[in-house]
Amino acid sequence: MYPKNDKVYRKMACILHIETSANVCSVAVSEDGQCIFEQKAEGERGAGAEHLGTMVDEALSFTDNHAIPFDAVAVSCGPGSYTGLRIGVSMAKGICYGRDLKLIAVPTLELMCVPVLLRETVKEENALLCPMMDARRMEVYSALYDRGLKTVREVKADVVTAETYKEWLDERPVYFFGNGAQKCMDTINHPNAHLIEGIEPVAKWMMPLAEKRFLNEQFEDVAYFVPFYLKDFVAIKAKPLL
Repeated sequence: MYPKNDKVYRKMACILHIETSANVCSVAVSEDGQCIFEQKAEGERGAGAEHLGTMVDEALSFTDNHAIPFDAVAVSCGPGSYTGLRIGVSMAKGICYGRDLKLIAVPTLELMCVPVLLRETVKEENALLCPMMDARRMEVYSALYDRGLKTVREVKADVVTAETYKEWLDERPVYFFGNGAQKCMDTINHPNAHLIEGIEPVAKWMMPLAEKRFLNEQFEDVAYFVPFYLKDFVAIKAKPLL
């Protein structure tokens, strides 16, 4: 048997996963397709990312103590919180530079589909998945995927009306989930529209997507990679202190 840490003979990779796009900041480590470490911290729209450094340190210490060599760092690349994405990508790039690792980018909306598929919540073969991230007011970041995660409609910032998804809802079931979905269901109001609650982007759900990209050698340029913000950052003037 070949040594486990000999990369030539390993079937899978050891990957550090970082997710900071929404209200839950999370870190996970996968080895050979299994989650061997996970930490999470919650905060308002990217605020949980303040705990990222501590969680990453714990993940690195865990793997170092167990003599597990990393092969790559995977990071959720957006859309999502502007501040959260910048923090997560900066951390991922720093680790890649420091440890000479590959960088993998995982689309946030795509990773949100993973728990839905793993839990077999969707039964209809022709159903579509519509992950939604809250982008304030009645706007959401969303996309449409089939059950094989093939993109049916690209990621957009939608101001949701009854007509936004009608083209697809008239043809087949569409399952909506994520922190932007709940507020839109009354507006969408279609018999083929279904809500799945409790779905959020979390690092451990990145594993199958990141491992597939690793095996296909779909790596990012560490020097030039930037998150997919979708919309330009708009600064808000701070309220005066009383």
